[in-house]
Parts: sequence; C-alpha cells; structure tokens
Amino acid sequence: MPFQLVSDYQPEGDQGQAIAKLTKSLAAGNHHQTLLGVTGSGKTFTMANLIKAQGKPTLIMSHNKTLAAQLYSEFKNFFPHNAVEYFVSYFDYYQPEAYIPRSDTYIEKDSSINDEIERLRLSTMGSLLTRQDTIVVASVSCIYGLGSPEDYANMMVPVWVGQKLTREEFLNSLVGMLFERNDIAFGRGKFRVRGDVVEVHPAYLDEMAIRVEFFDDEVERVSGIHTLTGHLIDRLESHTFFPAKQFVTPGDKMKRATVAIREEANEQVTVFEKAGKLIEAQRLRMRTDYDLEMMAEMGFCQGIENYSRHITGREPGARPYTLLDFFPRDFLLLVDESHATIPQVGGMYEGDKSRKTVLVEHGFRLPSALDNRPLRFEEFMQMTGQRVYVSATPGPFEIVNSRPENKSYIPVKEKTAEGNMPLFDFKKLRVKPSGNDEPVEDFDPTRRGVPLVVEQIIRPTGLLDPVLILRPLKGQIDETIELCRQRVERHERVLVTTLTKKTAEDLSGYLQSTGLKVRYLHSDIDAVERVEILRQLRAATFDILIGINLLREGLDLPEVSLVCILDADKEGFLRNETSMIQTAGRAARHIGGECVLFCDKITDSIQALIDITTYRRSRQQAHNEAHGITPQSVKRALQHSLHTHENAKGHADKLNSSLVADDLGTYDKLRVIAELEEEMREASSRLEFERAAHLRDQLAALKNTTPAAPQQAVKYPAKKRGGSRQAGNS
Repeated sequence: MPFQLVSDYQPEGDQGQAIAKLTKSLAAGNHHQTLLGVTGSGKTFTMANLIKAQGKPTLIMSHNKTLAAQLYSEFKNFFPHNAVEYFVSYFDYYQPEAYIPRSDTYIEKDSSINDEIERLRLSTMGSLLTRQDTIVVASVSCIYGLGSPEDYANMMVPVWVGQKLTREEFLNSLVGMLFERNDIAFGRGKFRVRGDVVEVHPAYLDEMAIRVEFFDDEVERVSGIHTLTGHLIDRLESHTFFPAKQFVTPGDKMKRATVAIREEANEQVTVFEKAGKLIEAQRLRMRTDYDLEMMAEMGFCQGIENYSRHITGREPGARPYTLLDFFPRDFLLLVDESHATIPQVGGMYEGDKSRKTVLVEHGFRLPSALDNRPLRFEEFMQMTGQRVYVSATPGPFEIVNSRPENKSYIPVKEKTAEGNMPLFDFKKLRVKPSGNDEPVEDFDPTRRGVPLVVEQIIRPTGLLDPVLILRPLKGQIDETIELCRQRVERHERVLVTTLTKKTAEDLSGYLQSTGLKVRYLHSDIDAVERVEILRQLRAATFDILIGINLLREGLDLPEVSLVCILDADKEGFLRNETSMIQTAGRAARHIGGECVLFCDKITDSIQALIDITTYRRSRQQAHNEAHGITPQSVKRALQHSLHTHENAKGHADKLNSSLVADDLGTYDKLRVIAELEEEMREASSRLEFERAAHLRDQLAALKNTTPAAPQQAVKYPAKKRGGSRQAGNS
C-alpha cells in the first residue's frame, strides 16, 4: 500500500526546493544528505513529503522519548491510512545491574515495564514483518538487543475461515507464542476457552480481541470483539497472531542454549579457580545453576537477556539482533536533531561495555553477557542504507559525510596514526553562508566535492531570523533589566541564559527585587516542573525566564521576543556555535525577535552566528519582497497545565491541600495509592510521560507520609476527570 500523505497544506517557503533536491539526491543513490532547516521552517512536513516520494519503509530516529512522541503524533496525522508505529524504551524505571568493587557493592537490576509502550513495540515488530507501508518513530533504544526476526516470523500463526486446524493445535500454538490461558482475568497476552470458541487478546491490540470459532477440525468463523463488552466489532476473513513477547525462541533452540550456557559456565569457573579467585568461581556457579533451573522450569529467568547470544545461536562477538533487522534491507532513515542523536548512538556501546566488564570480571555474569549490547556505531552505519540528517545545526559528522562521492562514512571518533588528532578540522566544517542554493533544475547531486547540505531557511510564516545586537560586558545586568522592562511593557517574554546554576538563581532573585516577574530553569528542576514553568511563561504568570542549557532545541515559545546571552564571549560548550544558534532561534517565532549578546570580543562562535544570521536574513527578506509576504508571528494555543494536584514533596500539609474530605472515619492510604497508580498508568498509556512522572512523584511522597490519626476525616485526591469522588465508591 503506497504512503498517502493527508494534509491541508502545500509546500511553502523553502520546503518545495528542499523536497525536490533531497528526492533527487536519494534517487541518485547517495547514502548521506543533510536537511539544514531553521526553527519554524516546517522540517517535519518536508520529512513527510520525502517518505511519500520514496515509498519505502522508514525509520525516524530521535534522541529522547518526548520528541519521539511528538513526532509520532504528527506523522499519525500525516499518514492516517498507513502503519505509523512508536518504538522507545518500555521501561518507566530502569536500574541496570552493576557492581562497585571499591565498596564491594552489588546493585541488582530493577525495572518497571510500561505495558502500553510494550504493546506499541510489539505492534511495530508485527507491522514491519507484514506491511511495506510502515513508518517507525524510535529513540536510540532501537539499537539495543531484540529477539531474532526469523524466530519471531516463524512463530506467527495465520488463521483464516475454512482453514483445516483443530482447537488443540491452535491452543498449542498460542502457548508456544507465550500466551497465557486465563478464563477469569482476560487481558493482553492472554486467551480463554469456552467450548469450541477461543478468544485471544493479542498483546499488540488495545481494545480488540480475536474470537476464533471451530467446527470439528475446521475454523468456522473469525471475529473481532470488544475486550470489555464482548460485542462484535467486525467479521474477519483471516488474522495473523504474533508472539505475545518480544523475545521468543523455539523449544529446540532453548535446549541447545542451556547446554552451551553450562559449557561456558564450567570453562569460566575453571579459569577463576586457576587464578585463585574462589569467591568469583562460587558466585558464578551458583548464579548460573539457579538461572538454568529457572529456564528449565519456567521458560525464563531474571536477566535472561544476558544469555541472548546462546539463545539466538550467535557466534562470540557477533552483533545482537535489533529493530533494524526487522526492516527490509532497503529502508529510509531520517535522523531528527542529528547533532544530538548521532553522538548519542555513538556513545551507547562503550558505556554498556564498561559496566558489564566489571560484572564479568567479578563472577556475576558469564563473558557471553558482553554480547548482549547495543550496536557499535560502525555496525549501525552498516545496517542503514540511505540517510537524511535533519537539524538546524548539523554536526561535523553530517557535514563531512554529506558528499556524493562518500558511499561509506567517516567514523565519529576516527583518529590519526598518533591516536590523538582528528583527521579533519571541525572548525572548517561549518556550513558556509553560500550553502547549496542551485536551482532545482540545475541541481546535480552527483557533483563531486560539494557537501549535499540542503538548506530550508525560508519560513512559511515569512518570519526572519532574530536581529543580533552586541553589547559590552560592563553593566550587562543593568542593561538586561532595562531591556526586560521594555519587553514587559509590550506584553512580550524574555529568555536570559547564564553560565552556571548559581548565577541563574542569584540573577533571578535580583531581578525579582527590582519588581520584575521572573523564574529560573535548570537541570535540578524535575521534568514535570520544567514543563509547568514553560507553560506559565507563555501564560504571562511571569515574564522572564533565566536558564543555562535547557533553553535550546525543542522549545516552542511564540511569545518570546528577546533572548539575552550573558557572557557570550566565554567560548566553550555553553557558548559554542551550535549552542548560540539554537539559543538565538528561540526568538525566531516572534515578529520582533531579537538576540542580545553581551561580549567584549567576537569569538569564532559569535562570528559564526553573525555570518549565518546575516546570510539567512538576506535570503528571507529577499523572498518576502519578491512574493509580497508580510511576516506574521506564530500563533499557538496554550496547553493545559500538567498539574491536576498540588505539589506533594513529602509534606503532609501540602498533600492535604489537594484532597477532598470523605466521611469514612479512617485514612485509607492504600486506596489513595491504588487510585493514583491507576491514573499514572492511564497517563502513560496516552503517552503523557510528564504527567505520569508527576503522579509517580506524588506516589513516592504519599508513601513517605504518616496516615492521619483515626477518627479524622478521610481525604482522597480529587480527580479532575469525572468530578469529585463520592464516599464509598473507589
């Protein structure tokens, strides 16, 4: 089924030429191309048009769950008739197994799996194996180990009307796919039997189960039913059942795996004993024996993924199976915010290896546990074909590799023979203002030596890049106060960036003393509170926000018209070219957007910002004049607050302020906890991760509080949905 893009918009501004050039480059067989799209230029819409033009299964990678969820929602709207899937880590909480030799501290693995995200992951795997019109929005978790696609595909069971299949054969197949029988509590990954009728709730479906009715040794009817009411949803001609778990292995492979695990354990124990490490030898023997017994009796054990090399039958050192193995060989990769995503992919392997090496050396795991790992960067590149890097500030890797003659790639960390100098000068890789501005009809993607960086700098709204203003460092605080007062009088918002958390907090207090409404934002503030602070800034609860490095990509604040960068000439991570361009871009959604840089000298990063801004503004202004466009500020509705309860930080008085009195006579703490847990799961199922995290913090605070004394009024958290809670109905 071809990709069907549904949208009320047509390509505008630079979108049309960017789509045409990238499509032409992909058709020419180039492996690397970069879309340099400025803030607010509609990069997501351009990506959607590329997917439609290419017609290939597509993987869209993002560097965090929140941005991935936003992209997933947008692409679901663009492609409602195709399979748009969401694949991120399914852990709400994850504490990896680790050992600290210095203090002889062993930390056991602890995790909490999100059932809804697990369902979406299973749906992703099924769609990739059965459909060509699949778009997967994923985080970097897609490079971590997954079950074998061959085993997963071989264990799928297709059922159709008129098929010669007995009920017993079908039930045996369900058990082999790790479905559980439960005639009472019917849920995902379970089935129930009523005579010749078998009802199965596939783990990848939400509110629909599949009813299979038999007559003798034949399938008589296949239906989709509602999981709660049992009402008929649709009559089906056929349905394919996928395994209920992501990791499934045929019985014969598991038997071979247990033999191989036992042999490796004996060899490693011998090595420890010869080295005089008797404690490590005994520890490893006990751990392995216990795990093998659990696998023999239950089919699984805690940490079974550490034996994945034996279970899948891979050779020592071989790469693990990942989501990329479920894609056909020729698929399209779109890397969103590539300047952050590519380095993240490159850094996953070494961190995982260092932790597991310590576990292996001290007898907590077999050496084969090292093969349960994320992909190395070179393995990731070998498994992907054509790639489009999308960013407003592409990094050196993207720029160097976006050359038509490069059919391979230059590793992120490649060194010279001396091992200490990069093979290329990063400073010389900055995108020159000349860019790649050939007309589409004259554009030659095969021309050698030209970086294939397609610029998208004309916004559909006609907005220009913010005006840059340089001011001296002396008196920068007083100057900032005056600039803030001017913007506040015009009912506009201001962002101020500092270099340290202490400076942000102190400056916030000082500005408050002058009568300005100001808040600060940095990494010590939890994720939910950050979202609420940004919402309050847009709602004019306060006018000025002071931050450090969080006021960059991903922030959509149309009301902000001024960005002040203090100590702009202190060259470094917080004042490099990428950081400066991203920070200045926060004022790009307002018609009066300005960025003030306080500096006594023009550093390379400041000069780069000046050059690129001058070039972009000239292009944008010329386009507006040629087409008679009047720039308009972005208009966007204000989102609702994430806070449905007062903040409970472990203080009973704050907790009680968000409670509704009940007349039962005792404080039923367990009941309150159960209801908050239910709300947390509901929020998580709707991909509202910030709200779920906030409810989780409330649960932790509630568990640490002391229940009210008997005979006091019982109080329960007020639900915002469905009105207040009445006495006696939990």
